[in-house]
Formats: sequence, structure tokens, C-alpha cells
Amino acid sequence: MEATFWALVPPILAIIISLITKEVNLSLVIGIVMGCGLYCSFDPFTTATTMFDIMSSKVYGNMGVLFFVILLGMIVHLMNMSGATHEYAKWASRRLKTRKQSLLATMALGIIIFVDDYFNCLTVGTVMRPITDKNKISREKLAYIIDSTAAPVCIIAPISSWAAAVSSSLPDGSSIDGFQLFMKTIFCNYYSWLSLGMILFTVLLSVDFGKMREYEKNALAGELEVAEDIVPYSNRHGKVADLLLPVIALIVLSIISMLYTGGFFDGEMSIGDAFANCDAILGLAMGAAYTVIFVALLYLPRKIVTPKEFLDGLVQGFINMVPATLILTFAWTLSGICGGDYLNAGGFVADVVNKYSISLNLMPAIFFVIASLLAFSTGTSWGTFAILLPITVSVFDDQLLPLTAITTAAVLGGSVCGDHISPISDTTILSSTGAGCSHINHVSTQMQYGLVVAAMSVVSYLVGGFTESTAAGFVTGFAVLIVFVLGAKKFYSAKEV
Repeated sequence: MEATFWALVPPILAIIISLITKEVNLSLVIGIVMGCGLYCSFDPFTTATTMFDIMSSKVYGNMGVLFFVILLGMIVHLMNMSGATHEYAKWASRRLKTRKQSLLATMALGIIIFVDDYFNCLTVGTVMRPITDKNKISREKLAYIIDSTAAPVCIIAPISSWAAAVSSSLPDGSSIDGFQLFMKTIFCNYYSWLSLGMILFTVLLSVDFGKMREYEKNALAGELEVAEDIVPYSNRHGKVADLLLPVIALIVLSIISMLYTGGFFDGEMSIGDAFANCDAILGLAMGAAYTVIFVALLYLPRKIVTPKEFLDGLVQGFINMVPATLILTFAWTLSGICGGDYLNAGGFVADVVNKYSISLNLMPAIFFVIASLLAFSTGTSWGTFAILLPITVSVFDDQLLPLTAITTAAVLGGSVCGDHISPISDTTILSSTGAGCSHINHVSTQMQYGLVVAAMSVVSYLVGGFTESTAAGFVTGFAVLIVFVLGAKKFYSAKEV
């Protein structure tokens, strides 16, 4: 079964089941059982033993990632409990007087809150919804900006739960450092950058297209499509600083911790060398742990939360991250059974590429499309890149080449793209929830914008792949984006004359 088509059956089965059941965790578990069964000739005892061996080794080897994700969930929940988001909303409403100002502020807040997409979706929606309502901006437009500044920002931010998850997704024994590879993908993650560019240019030029245009016209006429509002922690006396300082502390403390693990404070390493040799996952986990202490020192003496509420917040923050940790655990296990030590799906894909002489320059565009389809069907970015990244690395013989970074970025960008346009995605659901928008309305508008950016990204990955130049793909994508937005503005202006 090793390095044959059968090695692809477990992830394919997981995709099919997810399409039928809409249950990501169930799909991954069935894929795991199938993979272990194929490897062990369906002997029930060795299948179970293999499955739990892989799962335990993956969880143990990625304990730092789990600690970081859980600690981040605690920080996020405590920040929400402080009432700082409600205070920020009041502060901002006194300063944002126009539609354009409100939309740009929404985008800016989405970029600032880059540590976790769940936190981003709910916080930005809760903070900005009263302001965008006042300025007659549709809830669909708000949900779109929330969704397009959540995962796209997290996947290009080195200090985020996403960076930790990506860094941990390479196969065991890989000679490539996961965090270094992630850093190299930042500027060739074309989908994420183009998503942000789409927001910026459409806001600055006041352009809407597709169903979004209809909803915006209705909003301007005073007809807002709304869902049930969420009641924030408005009875607390947290300040705007209580929202900003923990985020700043997380960034600073994580950087210091990463420098520490790289040996910078021993006096023998430069900052660049320390980052190159650091244990990024350990550094992020340490930074998050110190940030929890910082939040306690910031909130407790001022009685923003009581000691009991603080401890309850830690527990609830842990609970909030259980879905993410489950997906990570099952995705790691599925990628493990499909990895080089077992079914070796990557070896099979690499053999196919070599046998049929498929140009490696096409790999970025091909993997972008595959990742988009997989993420769309499963509704999860993390599960998608956890499955595909080991295969990606195998195609390039575990070498950190320019094409390796571009193709890895294509997998990450495709994962975000599919997640964006999937109606069963957690972030899609949370974006519509945070904006107080009908979920179906959000999916219909987000899908139109996401597919346009996806088409631009394919062009970028074709150019980037064949030139093996990050800059060439980047410039091409933004050139196409600008032409599209200007063309849309001219089209609608002519139509309304």
C-alpha cells in the first residue's frame, strides 16, 4: 500500500464524507481509520495500535502548538470579558463620521487583531457593527471585511495561532525548518494579499459588484438585512488600552521568547541568527504564557474582573479552543498515516509528477486549486494544509527551493480561499455572526468576491511558478486587481448614466 494510489484514499475519503455529512472531525476520523486499516491490512488490533501510536506521537511532538492555541484562547476570552471592545466601539463612533472612514477603520482593526481568526471575527464585528449601522453600511459588507481580514491576515502573521499550526505541519524528519519555511511564504501568499487589496481598492474607489451592490444600495436606503445581535460585555469598565495592550504584549513577549530560544541573550548570536535558530513554537507558547500573566496584572488590580471571573475566563478560553485542537489532532494523525513512515502519499505524488513529466513550475497553481477545493469541502483551512503540506514538501525532495516556498504559499492561500467560500467554515459562520448578518447572505456575497480573487491568484501563481520569482507573481496579481476594480467602476458608472 505504500507510495501507491491507495495512500491517497484516506484524505479523498475524508473529503467525500465531509461533503455528505458536513462534519469535519468525523470525516478526519474515518480517514484516519481507513489509512491505518490499509497500512495494517485491516487487522483490528494493529490498526487501533497504529492509530493511537501516531496520534500520541503527533500530539506529544506538537505540544507547544497546543499550548499556544489554548493559551491564546484564554487571552482572547479575557480580553472580551474586560469590556474593552465595547469601550473601543464608543470611542470610535465619536470619530468615524463617513462610510469610507468606517470601512477603512474596520479593515485596520481586522489587521491589528491578527493573532487569531476566531478572536478577529467576533471582536471586529462586535466593535464595528454599531458604527457601520450608523453610517448605513450593509451587514453583508461588514461580514465580508471581517472574513477577509481574519484568516488572510493570520496566515501571513508570524505571531499567530496559524503560524504555529503551519510550522508544525511538515513531516517528521524533514530537513526544512517549519518556521523558516513559513517566513518565506509570507510575500508569495498571493490570495491573502489580493484579498486585502480587494478591500482597500473597492473601499477607496467606492466600488461594489455582484449581490453586494444590491445590499449596499438597500443599506443606503435604510434597509439593513440583520440577524440577531450579540450582547457584548458592555457592563464592564475596561478601557481601549485593555484591548490594545494585551495584543502588544503578546507580540513583544513572543519575539523576546523566540530570541531567547535562539540564544540571543547568551551574547553569541545576532538578532537574525537567533531568529534563524530559534524554537518558534516554544517561543510563541512562552510568549502566550507570559501574556496571560500580563493580563492578570493589568485586569485584577483594577478589578476589571474578579479573581474567580479570571479563573473562569481561563477555563472558558480553553473550552473555546477545543474545536481547533480537535481538528489539529485529527489532521496531524491523518497526515501522519499518509506520511513517509507509513502510506507515503507524498512519495506517490512525487512519482506521478516525475513519471508524467509534470512541470514543477505548474505546482503552485495546481496546489492552489487542490487546496481551495479541499478547504471548500471540509470547511477548514488547518485540516487542509495539514494534509497537503507533507505532500508538497515531498514533491520538492525536502529541499527549500524558491518553488518550494511559492508552492507552500499556494497551499496556504488555497486553504484560506476554500475556507472563505465554504458555507460550513467556522470563520464564515463566525463572520456572519459577528456582523449580525444573515449567514446565507454573507456566503453569497463572500463567494463572489472570493472567486474573483481566486482567479487572480491562479494567474499570480502561474507567473510566480514559471519565473520562480515572488515579486513577479505579486506585481502581476495586483496589476490584474487594479484593472478589474477600475473596470468594474467604469462599467457600473456607464450603466447608471
